[in-house]
Amino acid sequence: MEMAGTVVMIVGAGRGIGRAAAEMFADAGADLVLASRNEAELSELEWKLERKGASVASVPTDATDAASVTRLVAEAERRFGRIDTLIYAAGIGVLKPFAETTEEEFQRLMLTNVGGAFNICKAVLPLMEKQKHGRIIALPGILGRAPMAQAAAYCASKYALTGMLKSIALEYKRAGVGVSLLHLGGVNSTFWDSITMRVQRDKMLTVTAAARAVFFAATQEGEGVLNEIVLQPESHQL
Repeated sequence: MEMAGTVVMIVGAGRGIGRAAAEMFADAGADLVLASRNEAELSELEWKLERKGASVASVPTDATDAASVTRLVAEAERRFGRIDTLIYAAGIGVLKPFAETTEEEFQRLMLTNVGGAFNICKAVLPLMEKQKHGRIIALPGILGRAPMAQAAAYCASKYALTGMLKSIALEYKRAGVGVSLLHLGGVNSTFWDSITMRVQRDKMLTVTAAARAVFFAATQEGEGVLNEIVLQPESHQL
């Protein structure tokens, strides 16, 4: 079990890529801190992973609420004493023409996709700095690297996430903290359940393939850091 003794925090663990990654890390022997707004999904996942022998702390968390995030990190430190790897897999999507996008939708995208990551990093980085090591993995997706029509507000949130984390990487590299950004193409997850845009979900990446990329970024040996990964479906390569 290659990650035995490693503490991995996954924000957005209740479903999709976060959930699939949690199962992979559990199989590899990692200790897990799982966070999600959906308490029922979180409890079910904790039960499933503990039955497989994993050590799991699940904490219902709203990443957009700084006090909620503070409680999450405090519980992680109380239970395991440290956080080696942080995975920010939370996020929401709005894909529609710019003229039809409301201010409320724009603000909600920025609050969750960027503000949530800001709160989590603010809470976790002091601990990683004290440890003198840590890794942050975020999923800005391909729209945090390349624009797309009918995605102006969503792209804005993802480009902001990319910029913020690249700046964090520069500030904290001497503290032993590495940052990896995963620019994934379309992933066939529950993300698309509420999207009205017509897409071919059967040609997208699977959730398992996306989670493998997360696991790959987290398990690089030595001092190397995968700063950015671009993973696209075969049918839609850059």
